[in-house]
Amino acid sequence: MRITLIGFMGSGKTTVAKELSQQLALPNNDLDTLIEQAASLTIPAYFEQFGEAHFRQLEQRVLAEALSLEGILSTGGGTPVQVSNQDLLKNQDGPVIFLDASDQTITTRLLADGVASRPLFQQLGMDGLLELKQTRQPIYEKIASEIITVDGKQPAEIAEEIIHTINVSI
Repeated sequence: MRITLIGFMGSGKTTVAKELSQQLALPNNDLDTLIEQAASLTIPAYFEQFGEAHFRQLEQRVLAEALSLEGILSTGGGTPVQVSNQDLLKNQDGPVIFLDASDQTITTRLLADGVASRPLFQQLGMDGLLELKQTRQPIYEKIASEIITVDGKQPAEIAEEIIHTINVSI
């Protein structure tokens, strides 16, 4: 079984994936971690050294490989932006869950997580990030087989809602 989580940065993909992984006793695969392993660099360092275009090429290759793995896959916030990645995500075997968070939730979480280290924050600032979120929203919605609103919910609650929504037995 494979469940893929998509959503904007700060929507809780990595945290919810860990929770889902525990509740369903499935492997947890984080696309950002897989990319860093493939690149032997952190994502900010890769961005700085090679730029976004090269990063997106690497991301697509690693995503294609990751979609063959069993378990829970959390993606990067920008992963679904490329049309080729959209095709990979829509045609994979398993549900794609969009973790939908309000602007307020995103802002609160990113500020608490130290957003200043994220490359896109350094380029756009918070207002720019929220504008970017709005442009990505229709893409997330188009790719998702299910949409889960995460505002005001704990990771365990979100995981349980996903399990219930896609009718998985524990």
